[in-house]
This record gives sequence, C-alpha cells and structure tokens, in this order.
Amino acid sequence: MTEALIKKLNRHKYTYVVIVPTMAEGLELYQQGINIMLGDLGDPNTYLKARVSQAALVATTESDVLNTNVAFTMRGLAKEVPIIATCNAEASIDILKLAGCNHVLQLGEKMGLFLSRRANGGESNTHLVGRFGELIIAETMVAGTPLVGKTIKETRLRKDIGVNIVGVWERGKFKAADRDVLLTQYSVILLAGSARQIDQYNKTYQVFCENTAPVVIIGGGRVGRATGKFLESRKIDYRIIEKDPSRIKRYAKTILGDAVDLEVLKEAGIDDSPCVIITTHDDDVNVYLTIYCRSLRPGIQVITRTTLERNLAAIHRAGADFVLSYASMGANAILNLLRRNDILMVAEGLDLIRVKVPKSLVGKTIKESAIRKHTGCTVIAIHCQKEMKINPEPKSEFPEDAEIILIGTVEAENEFFKVYGEDNGS
Repeated sequence: MTEALIKKLNRHKYTYVVIVPTMAEGLELYQQGINIMLGDLGDPNTYLKARVSQAALVATTESDVLNTNVAFTMRGLAKEVPIIATCNAEASIDILKLAGCNHVLQLGEKMGLFLSRRANGGESNTHLVGRFGELIIAETMVAGTPLVGKTIKETRLRKDIGVNIVGVWERGKFKAADRDVLLTQYSVILLAGSARQIDQYNKTYQVFCENTAPVVIIGGGRVGRATGKFLESRKIDYRIIEKDPSRIKRYAKTILGDAVDLEVLKEAGIDDSPCVIITTHDDDVNVYLTIYCRSLRPGIQVITRTTLERNLAAIHRAGADFVLSYASMGANAILNLLRRNDILMVAEGLDLIRVKVPKSLVGKTIKESAIRKHTGCTVIAIHCQKEMKINPEPKSEFPEDAEIILIGTVEAENEFFKVYGEDNGS
C-alpha cells in the first residue's frame, strides 16, 4: 500500500518521507527513488528528527500492535497532527483511537463491501460510491433492466429522471459516458444525481435476480468473510471455499478444501452460481483461479481482488470482470483524508475530483470549455455560493470563485492538471 500511496503523493506534488527501521529496507527503497529516513519506529527521537509536529498527516500501515505504539508515541509529540492507521482486528479499533489515531482504516471490511456490491444476485439497487455535499455518485448493474441493449442517449435517464450516466464499466474496462455507448447485460453504470433522483432511479429500475444459487467466494480470510457478510446484507446466499480449518468461522457457509480442486468448486456451487469472488492475498493464485473459473464457466461473473496495484492489468487479462486493488484502495482512502475529500476514488483507476474553476474557464460555458475533449474529464456539478448545480446543462457557465466537480480516469485527471494545473486553486 505504501508504494501505491507514494505514487499518488508524487502525482499530487506532496512531499513525504517513509520511516524505516532497518538499513536493508531503507537501501532497497532508496534505490527505487523513494524518500526514506532510518529510525526506530518506537523511539520518540525518530519522530522529532522527522519534524512530525510540522506534518500535514501521519500514516502508519504496520501491524495493529506496532501501529498502536507508533500512534501513542507520536501523539505525545504532536497534539494536532492527524494520524491514520490501518487495522486488521475489529478489537483494535478502539485501542488505536485511544492511542491517538484520528482515523482507523479497516481495509479488509472496506474491500469486502466493494467486492460484494459488484456481485450479481439479489435486488439490483444502486450502491453509494461517494458524495460531495448534495451530489451523490452511485453505481448499479443494468442486467435485467430495460436499459440493456440501449445506448446512453436512448435511455433518456437525464431527461426522464434527472440522473446522469457519467461512466460505464464493461468487463473491467471503463468507458466515458458518450451518448452512443451501448449498454449490455455486463454493464455497470455510474450515476450522478441528487438523493431524490437516485431514489427515483431505484423505484423505476429495481429488479430482482431470479438466480438464487449461492455466490462462490474463494478465500476465507478477513476479506472473504467480510464479503460474505455484506452479501448477506443484500439477501444473497454465498459459500466460502477455504483450505485452512483455523480460518473457518461459519461451517454452514464454508466448504473446506482447495479451490484448484474441481470437486470442491462443484460442491460450492460453481456450476449454477451467478458469480465467483476471488479474495486471496496472493496475486499469483488469483490470476490462476481467475483463468480457471473463466474456463469452467465462460458466462459467470468473475470479481477478483489484487494485493499489488501493478497486477491489475494481468488479472483483467486473465478474465476478471472487475478487479479491485487492496493497495490502491488504502492509498486512496488516505489521500482522501489528506486532501479533505477534494479527491475521491469511485472505482479502481477512476476519480472524482473537486477543484476551483480555472481562471481561463471563468465565464465560459461547459460546451465552450470542451473539458472532456481536452482532458477526458466530465463535469458533473458546479458549486457556487452554497448552491450545488448537479448535472449542469452544456450551456451552463463557470462562475468566478466557484468549484467544479469532475469525474475521470487517472489519466484524464493527470491531463486536467497538466492543462489547468497552473491555472486553478487546487
């Protein structure tokens, strides 16, 4: 996760230092061009030398016990600096907060939530991705709705309901919301709108999946169990495959065995399941299982976790419909807190960003600005004088001292800052 966070800090021009306890680890990171400092993580002098009292934020991503020690030590030196810690055990949350953490990230739970809401089955409602004030970003699958087979223009969602399709995921690939994009049974659409508009969409297009066979979850660790819990909240049945008996918490929902064994997969219901979710922490295993499940059931929905950000493309090529990076999710959660929600990851590689209107765009309409053409980002809201104009018309002008909310891929976001970086107040 540290590697993914550093990439994002560099992209947004934040200075940083990584404190490491050993010379060997420090040399390895230094050779990668990473700013490092050598010091004992439990020694107050380490943080005094790092001038922790002047830091914008401190993030600690070690074990729960070490994170507690780090937070407690730093809080004694810097009373006001925000401290963020990752957390594995639920029992550690209160302890970390008592030690001085402002925010505790349960990434296993968060990953389970993200994986579960992409699964086919149950009620096809929208799922909240994020929000900026009154603006809500939600995602939903279109399978089973009258939207299948229509282009974005033909859906008439903006005209009839007021919500705007701002992007489409199709078997792991993101498409900008061009009017001629065709929606298929595999499409997941991103919607932008007010709470009322999103609620109206749910009432109009809610469907219930008729396939009641359980979703197959491979891996019974923290992420797998969290995925099952959130599927259950959607009234979706599931079976977990786990080969380590010590990890099994609910025997009625768990198959003991190795997922590479076809008989184990069959016992879990792979032949009839609408979806398989692969949650192990080993990316090599996840690539193997993705290819294996796709070959067994070409039409099944495959959702896969990746631990390392750099393996995203490989797992997509292996046949996954959706891939979520544990490292990238954690890095984005920390970056969101650092930037006070000026940036929000809405999906892997897709960001929602809020910036002041660049001076060169003041007084221009959205159509005249051609932001999407020049950068790939889409304007989904304009915020000025405590009023949020959601899904503004192309003729809407950018006022002075206002903020615009954009959605775009990481590449589009980079291009926006390249074009307007010297011209905006972000």
